[in-house]
Amino acid sequence: MSDPGSDTKQRNQQIADNESARQTASAVRVSGFAIAATVLIALAAFGWIFFGR
Repeated sequence: MSDPGSDTKQRNQQIADNESARQTASAVRVSGFAIAATVLIALAAFGWIFFGR
């Protein structure tokens, strides 16, 4: 029979690994959205400057 404390530590480590992967994926999505929004705003600004004249 295995030690219950060891099982709990293993389970907690697996939960921590899963949470870390989830946070990384979320950060990538947020960063991608921020980059896309910045590019769109920059394109709109340059278009307004160059074609507004």
